[in-house]
Amino acid sequence: MQSTRNKLIHLLANNESRFVSGQMLSEKLNISRSAVWKQMKNLEKAGYKIEAKPNQGYRILSYPDNISEYTLQWGLQTDWIGKRIIHKETTTTTQLDAHQLAQENCEHGTIVIADEQTKGKGRMNRPWHSSKKKGIWMSVILRPKIPPYRAPQLTLLTATVLAEVINDYIGIQPQIKWPNDILINGKKTAGILTEMQAEQDQIQYVVIGLGLNVNQLEQDLPNTIGYKATSLQIETSKQWNLRKIIQNFLTTFEKHYTSYIAEGFGKIKSKWENYGYKIGEPIWIITPQGSNQVIFLGIAEDGALLIKNKQDEVKSIYSAEIDWFKGDK
Repeated sequence: MQSTRNKLIHLLANNESRFVSGQMLSEKLNISRSAVWKQMKNLEKAGYKIEAKPNQGYRILSYPDNISEYTLQWGLQTDWIGKRIIHKETTTTTQLDAHQLAQENCEHGTIVIADEQTKGKGRMNRPWHSSKKKGIWMSVILRPKIPPYRAPQLTLLTATVLAEVINDYIGIQPQIKWPNDILINGKKTAGILTEMQAEQDQIQYVVIGLGLNVNQLEQDLPNTIGYKATSLQIETSKQWNLRKIIQNFLTTFEKHYTSYIAEGFGKIKSKWENYGYKIGEPIWIITPQGSNQVIFLGIAEDGALLIKNKQDEVKSIYSAEIDWFKGDK
């Protein structure tokens, strides 16, 4: 039934300004006219307003403002991402749900999205506060045909996509703090978590988790997360439509991901550096041997952090504790 519902939504979306006959829907969906009618009733229960006219057929007058697999697929113009969307009102984390689906051989491009996460997390198991219906809490399941060592590049790709959507759709130029945070005016508004299951030379699947603060007010954001946080609404004094942001993200992600698989990391590197936080400025690299001030140059051809030390040596950093704020958090 899920695939039938999806096909129905796409048929109606592609004919939004005119009626679609019940006979045509019956033939396209390979179900009876009675089954078409039942599907329309299910859409009405989900909040869609349906107009039905004898000898003309059906059309959608309006759709609900809430997030669901149906509202997200309404008008989503993608070839493979989001063809299957799992929506949950509440879950522990969409990452855990996505891992389970991936292990059950779900298709490439499957999306898990929730109104609320009760145990949202970021890198190094840091907690992520996921307010109900005020942000985007989503995981994307991918099955890329790339070697496992290139998987971290997908974090950087996702960051550039999210930065581009915020820049183009919201009208604010964000910055990307390597490797996985999106900042607006120096405050965190989004984080990305990439996890994978792989063998030595082959990726089985990658799960990319995304948390974006959208419509929180200042009182909605906790003060215990160790850094300054913000939301799109705080920064713009405007409430935003979650569905449109998600659809923009999925459409842009599919375009950049397809280009990355075909052409490599070069374009992503350039896009990332356009948004790079503190490029050309000093940062602190913290290791068991101590901390050292270096100059952040950008990212290397493989996505590593590129720095210059006091000896003017250029080095690539793949993993380290970095103090970007010089203690000003």
